[in-house]
Amino acid sequence: MKMKTTAMMISLLVISGCSSNNSKPDEEMDHSTINKDMEEIDQNTTENGHRSHDEMVSLNDSTGENELEIPAMLERDNEKGIVYTVRAQKGKTEIFDGTETKTYGYNGAFLGPVLRLEKGDMVKIRTINELEENTTFHWHGLEVSADADGGPHNTLKPGEEKVIEFKVAQEASTLWFHPHPEGITAEQVYNGLAGLIYIEDDNSKNLGLPNDYGKNDIPLIFQDRNFDDKKQLNYNAAMNDDGTIGDTLLINGTLNPKLTVNKEKVRLRLLNGSNARNYTFKLNTGDSFVQISTDGGFLNEPVTLKEITLTPSERAEIVVDFSQLNTANDLALINEDESILLPFEVSDQSGEINKIPGEMNNFSITEEEKDLPVTKKVELFGMKDQVTINGKKFDPERIDFTQQQGVTEVWEIYNKPDMMGGMIHPFHIHGTQFKILSRDGEEPPENERGWKDSISIQPGERVKIAIQFKHKGVYMFHCHILEHEDNGMMGQLKVE
Repeated sequence: MKMKTTAMMISLLVISGCSSNNSKPDEEMDHSTINKDMEEIDQNTTENGHRSHDEMVSLNDSTGENELEIPAMLERDNEKGIVYTVRAQKGKTEIFDGTETKTYGYNGAFLGPVLRLEKGDMVKIRTINELEENTTFHWHGLEVSADADGGPHNTLKPGEEKVIEFKVAQEASTLWFHPHPEGITAEQVYNGLAGLIYIEDDNSKNLGLPNDYGKNDIPLIFQDRNFDDKKQLNYNAAMNDDGTIGDTLLINGTLNPKLTVNKEKVRLRLLNGSNARNYTFKLNTGDSFVQISTDGGFLNEPVTLKEITLTPSERAEIVVDFSQLNTANDLALINEDESILLPFEVSDQSGEINKIPGEMNNFSITEEEKDLPVTKKVELFGMKDQVTINGKKFDPERIDFTQQQGVTEVWEIYNKPDMMGGMIHPFHIHGTQFKILSRDGEEPPENERGWKDSISIQPGERVKIAIQFKHKGVYMFHCHILEHEDNGMMGQLKVE
């Protein structure tokens, strides 16, 4: 096994706090009970399956035998206005040679196409549920009204369809879409419902960054899965209340992928689309790369890094200069435990000459935002069937917070440790992008000084964010470990 101590500790954090549907009513829950339960679990980890994931944490190395699949760009319908049709469907996919795996997909058998939108566009999207169960279409990171957001209140029954319409008002970014039905989000994403959204604007077109889609501008959806002995995605067998993880990595749905590139700068759009796994991306040569974008837009200037960690639902755009790397030996993107995620095959051909600009955006945090008092406090806590936000589980009839449209407030999110130390929670807020003001009173690192919609919060950490909503309605906030979300680690905000 290639497990290293650091990776093992991170993995324990990843899997140490999911829940089940057998939750106590809110009024019966208290932290002393939770701590007692955790103490018992800590004493009997094997029986409870809490740490049994240690044996499965490392991903199988990619052999690089299959060229990476590149998602298609979704074509517009031939109708007045910018109209796209997105269908949630069942299908079969040959992930393994000679075997058909039952999967879900958008406009196809597995995963989905890329929606390319332009700032200023008026967009119509026709959503159709062709599954045999309820689903929703959630536009993760998109600033839209609540009735178009696709939260659990926007359920489509089998055979139903809905047209949403909105104006694209935010800057260039890489977003994504996935289902969000109450209680079954994790399984539907696990089965394949996920796709990317590209927003472009005048700034992104004029920066001179790599933008030849599929050549030097590459979408990468990372998802770990377990397959049963029949090579099926058997979620009921794989599901773990501490977070469903797998030993097999799919990138854009491709098993054992490799990416062939020219000797040029290549833009990689990273999405952690996994249910629960964190990834720490780095090059096996130890070379650096530059990060140019966060969840919701460009950084002001590129940040040079040797590794970047993304928790579930986080995105980042990085640029790797393959013209400057030693390509004589094997070259690959690897995880923190040295698992080979994506081997690169570098051709002898030189590509485009792109210069990464020193200035890319004008993102700022104002003195007024820095001086605002904390008006909302969010406490993330628990594990197994005890995960809560502010001591409560999700109730669709309860509004947890209210906020005025167009008014900036400061939220403080606290990840309360438990008897076992706690775990990392990726915290997501629907319908908006926010600014990270501080982590434990300190400025965020340079590569987080941009728009975010999901944020990784360590055990014991307090994070302050400045947040404003442009639209009215009821929005969700939750942990983006999907088993947490399904089992009640979620709340509701009403924007008035």
